[in-house]
Amino acid sequence: MPPPSSSRYSPGRLLAARPASATTVGRWARLSCSLSMNGCAPGAGDRGAVCVRETRALPAAPAPHDAVGRLRAAVDALWSNAAPPAAPSGIIRIEVPITQRVDAVEWLHAQTTLPRCFFSARAPLPDAPALAGNGNGNGSVHRQQPVSVAGVGSAVFFRGTEPFSLADWRAIKRFLPRDCPLVRAYGAIRFDATSDASVEWEDYGSFYFVVPQVEFNELEESSVLATTIAWDDSLSWTWHNAVEELQSTLRKISPCSSVQANKASLQTAIVSLNHVPTKASWDLAVTKALHMIKGRQRELVKVVLARCSRYITDTCIDPVELLACLKAEGQNAYQFCIQPPGAPAFVGNSPEQLFHRKYLNISSEALAGTRARGKTRADDFQIGQDLLLSSKEDIEFTIVRDSIKNKLEMICDEVVVHPSKALRKLPRVQHLSAQLAARIRNEDDEFEILNTLHPSPAVCGLPTEEARQFIRDCEIFDRGMYAGPVGWLGGAECEFAVGIRSALLGKVNRTPNLF
Repeated sequence: MPPPSSSRYSPGRLLAARPASATTVGRWARLSCSLSMNGCAPGAGDRGAVCVRETRALPAAPAPHDAVGRLRAAVDALWSNAAPPAAPSGIIRIEVPITQRVDAVEWLHAQTTLPRCFFSARAPLPDAPALAGNGNGNGSVHRQQPVSVAGVGSAVFFRGTEPFSLADWRAIKRFLPRDCPLVRAYGAIRFDATSDASVEWEDYGSFYFVVPQVEFNELEESSVLATTIAWDDSLSWTWHNAVEELQSTLRKISPCSSVQANKASLQTAIVSLNHVPTKASWDLAVTKALHMIKGRQRELVKVVLARCSRYITDTCIDPVELLACLKAEGQNAYQFCIQPPGAPAFVGNSPEQLFHRKYLNISSEALAGTRARGKTRADDFQIGQDLLLSSKEDIEFTIVRDSIKNKLEMICDEVVVHPSKALRKLPRVQHLSAQLAARIRNEDDEFEILNTLHPSPAVCGLPTEEARQFIRDCEIFDRGMYAGPVGWLGGAECEFAVGIRSALLGKVNRTPNLF
């Protein structure tokens, strides 16, 4: 598989795996699916928090296999020995600490259940700006954060066909207790929910989030295996429905497998490769954009166009094996995988944080301008200096940084930018970068932060609506979740990356249109 390109002509990627025969379709194409409820039914966001919200911890286990057995026994006990809760709705997390650290990708590779999700935290960047005070408002006890999280099955999912709204956000948040920090909804939002969805993205809707039934948390020195039970009688999903489906999913859970996290594990031959748009069409779109930017009316200040590359290969590429390769190379980046039942997998390795919220504190970043890394230390230094001193790249970067700062100032009381411009060096490319910190007035402003910061001017342009309309008119493929927010929501915390450097992996007959 070719390495990701730093060319301005190819920021988007799609890989479509074509089986050579029925026996080489691969594990992921035959995965089983679980049932659950859609928490975004009409009016769900107005019903307030679910009645029961708790986390139950079982004794620690020495290995994943032992943890699976303990969870199965605990869930069986809920079914056979205990009366169902009197409450009409609730969410309960049952977790087993594991005394050894186990790779979450290896655990995910062993599973055969859809939907599935994966999200890795990014290591804190040096010299991140700080605000006075901790911003938590209540002095909550610190809890170790996962390094990576993998999940399968659906305790409750959230999917809609209309643009993601405040009502949808409230419908998700009612299942996410503030005092159960590891109960999270993982997913993604379309880049442009007002545009028509192509067939390969139809199972995602305009947004798709899931609270996994079974979840593996990889920590710094240990691990946690957990199950989540969610029910709501008003959504026609009872306690008995939830426990029965969870038992079914737990019977399919395997401990772990070994993933070769190197390029050799993805050796395959490219049968065909198609770029959309073509180079000639790309040049015409760029010329049109430049004409508008330089024109007297100046409807556009900046616009970012994308290209889709579709690879058809002779063997089926397993999304989790690709994820393992990305994780091996993904320094200072977010690795993610989202796959609804029956859908292709959205997999990526994004270096760009959209924002992170913890209590009232917000962090975000501006990332723009790109150069390759040098082959030698001296060459790399010179390329970095050229990037720092380029007037063109400085204009582009300043637009992005100032736009994010201005958007934060609309919602937040305090915004700090530091450093104002620096180099972010990744394994293959380097960017101009600035880090921002802010404080929101109320935790309910989280939706406004998400709604305001997306789309980032680094993947759309400025002014936002004019740039998005230009993209809608000129791009002849559906971006889907590409360049949209991808990450997770929790009760007191959330984190989203910008869904770039990504691929949609599916079978040819599921992706007839190009992306």
